[in-house]
This record gives sequence, C-alpha cells and structure tokens, in this order.
Amino acid sequence: MYFEGVSQYFDAKRIAAKRICKKGNQYFPSNGEISDEVFRLSQDDNQFNRVNTLFRMRLKALEIMQMLNSFSPRLIGSVSTGRIKRTSDIDLHVFCDDIELLTTFLTDNNIGFEQKEVMVMKGNRPHLYQHVYLFNEFDIELSVYPSNELRVVSRSSTDGKPIIRMTKQKLERIVEQEHWEWLIKQSEAEQPAS
Repeated sequence: MYFEGVSQYFDAKRIAAKRICKKGNQYFPSNGEISDEVFRLSQDDNQFNRVNTLFRMRLKALEIMQMLNSFSPRLIGSVSTGRIKRTSDIDLHVFCDDIELLTTFLTDNNIGFEQKEVMVMKGNRPHLYQHVYLFNEFDIELSVYPSNELRVVSRSSTDGKPIIRMTKQKLERIVEQEHWEWLIKQSEAEQPAS
C-alpha cells in the first residue's frame, strides 16, 4: 500500500498473500494493523515531508469545501486524522439528491472530474454510490450521498469505528491549532518585500 499505491485493504492482503504464501492464506492482519504500519512507514520516509504535505492538503481541502459549501462537504480519512502517506488523497463526503446538480456545478466552474459508481457494503448489503474524482494538485475523491444521509454514521473499514465527518469549521480550527507555524511562514512569504 505504501510503496506501490494499492488503495484497498482487501487488494493489498490478496497481493501480499500471493507473493508471500504462493497460495491462499486465511490469516491476514486487520485493516487497522495495516494502517498503523503504513503510517509508521510514512514517518520513516525521509523523502516525504509529511508535515508540509499535510498542511497543504488541509488547505486544499478547505478550499474545495468552501467551493462545495452548498453540498455540505465533510472531510474524512487520512487528511482529517493527519495519518497521511505519499499516496493519500483528500476524501470528502458530499450530499445531494441529484448527482447532476454536482456535476453541472463542477462543469460550470471548469473543474475537471471523472465520475464512477462504487459498491459499498452497508449493513451486510451492497449499495451503489456515485464517486467523483477531481483533477487537482492532490487527488480528491468526492463520495456522493443522498441528503438524508448527512446525519447517518458509517463505520470505517480500517478499524470498524464510526467515521468522523469533519466540517469546514472544525478543519479550520485544526489548521490554526496544528499548523500555526506554517500559517505564519506562508503569511510572511506572501508579504511584499520592502
């Protein structure tokens, strides 16, 4: 997952079992154990400036959330928790009852995107959801949910715990608290030379 950019835990387990065991293996590490190890690798990676990248990703998430404000965007995943790796993307949940409202908005604002249906298991039943991928400095994935699911709490495939959906206001507070030094540096860099 870290070095080859495999994004799904199931796929990573299957590939690893095939390489290591040469045949099927029923004893896999949990998604949480894999997540912890991938995060540890990112901290040991001297070629990856995790702190600066996290700051920039969070600023980009704020920008996108502001732009998509009418779709009630919520940040989830590694950018919200701070546990990013080289291949991390910005994951946002957005809410609307007609996908065309979102795609028309993106088209009208000249934002390149790709749309795909993704099957998600919820309550042991498959559900099809629309995902929209934005072309940007960082990969941005919008998971599109019906408006009535804004208050529904989903469970994480990593640890089984409820997914925390972070509002723009909460993310702004985290940026101010955790990245204040970077905000100062950015502000100084934007000041005109006297």
